[in-house]
Amino acid sequence: MSEPQTPFLEMRGISKAYGGVKALTDVDFVARRGEIHAVLGENGAGKSTLIKIASGVVTPDTGTLVVDGTPRAFASPQEATAAGIVCMFQELSLLPDLTVADNIFITDPPRTRLGLIDRRAQRRGAEALLARVGCEDINPSTRIRDLPLSRRQMVEIAKALGRDPTLLILDEATSALTAADVEKVYEILHKLRADGLALLYISHRMHEIEELADTLSVFRNGQRVDTFAKGTHSDDAIVQMMIGREWANVYPAKPRRIAPPPLILEAENLTFPPALNGVSLSVGRGEIVGIGGLDGQGQRELLLALFGVLASVGGTVKIDGAPQRIGSPSAAKRPEIGMALIPEDRKTEGLMLPMSVGENITAASLGSVTKGVVIDRAAEAENIRRMVAEMQIKVGDLGSPVATLSGGNQQKVVIAKWLLTNPRIILLNDPTRGIDVGTKEEIYALLRRLADQGAAVVLYTTDYAELIGCCDRVLVMYEGRVVSELAGDDITETNIVSAALNLSGAAA
Repeated sequence: MSEPQTPFLEMRGISKAYGGVKALTDVDFVARRGEIHAVLGENGAGKSTLIKIASGVVTPDTGTLVVDGTPRAFASPQEATAAGIVCMFQELSLLPDLTVADNIFITDPPRTRLGLIDRRAQRRGAEALLARVGCEDINPSTRIRDLPLSRRQMVEIAKALGRDPTLLILDEATSALTAADVEKVYEILHKLRADGLALLYISHRMHEIEELADTLSVFRNGQRVDTFAKGTHSDDAIVQMMIGREWANVYPAKPRRIAPPPLILEAENLTFPPALNGVSLSVGRGEIVGIGGLDGQGQRELLLALFGVLASVGGTVKIDGAPQRIGSPSAAKRPEIGMALIPEDRKTEGLMLPMSVGENITAASLGSVTKGVVIDRAAEAENIRRMVAEMQIKVGDLGSPVATLSGGNQQKVVIAKWLLTNPRIILLNDPTRGIDVGTKEEIYALLRRLADQGAAVVLYTTDYAELIGCCDRVLVMYEGRVVSELAGDDITETNIVSAALNLSGAAA
């Protein structure tokens, strides 16, 4: 890699407040060509505000932006894009009812001499950009809603590259990707760096930072704590900078069991071709059972099948030893079953973004505070207050839209919503995706506390360390089947990876 060139973007003395909350305070920041600059910090540390100012979404209260040596003030994202700054936010900007090609070129489609959209040229351009990100398998004519989340995220990257950026900002760009697509993104970013682009990379995954970043900046409470070259600080030291305290005992201690716990949930021979091909599992009282394997092996469908989302699922589900027909999420919530699902995508599946924080927290449990058709508002308010305190949700006004919260606090709202239903069985689909290390630690402690109180917890996560650190047992899936069950000292990264690849040496 060549030596970093002169700065492309300089932010000098940048401050921004929302009401009485200071999002950024007198921040200086530099992004250089030919460099991948990682921005780290907890949710609410100021990272999102920083990139929104850089990309023209938000105007700073004070301070100056200098782009390629010239002071600039962006009134809109379009002005920032015209100056060569493109941001790919964690919340995807794709329109589900339009095609892939329409989404990629939505702001500037190729046109014929008559001013009409040139559909053939648009398709060719989309094919070229999809090939650039290693996704030749995606049909440009496919509607976005028909693609899984991981494929949508790759389309978002192709869309960003189609705007020909000089500075590309990526906010949790790999949070929903499969392992194979993550490798493709690494290759793309290394090539862009070699081509002289400036790249800002925001991620809560330390192994990605180690793989990609040349320079790291740590933010905390709206201030830049430090900027340094990769390799000059250990991961533990970086995390300590981020959260302002030592990051120790990340995973709560697992209980020592003398005998197997009484079973709450049993599933036998669940089938939903082609995703599920005879899955059986059991979860006992007080257990955290992890679901592992490469992404896309049926894990998501397994959770949806258990929660009654999928129709025509074969097999049997037993609760406390008695067969139960769970034909819908409403049925799964019934007291005799007591199931809750923390979904994969909090933005589209877990929250009603325009509605208030309080309304989201009580959305799944209004029946418990309703008499006839009248909601007991005092009881509802007490439930909201209790869950905000219990989950340590950082919110100024409970009447504000939940969309205004940071990612970590939004995830806490999703969890709080379901905890108010008093579940005995808790299903979680990658619950720490895209949230900061401090909030992850809180969620790990919460899961163990819920298990200690008698809940049966099923945790699907793409993070091997979470499977090892959180789970009492781990079931590894491959092609819609459980191919390995690991417990105790057998829960190791080697065994999980071996089973995920369906190698014969995996522990059985």
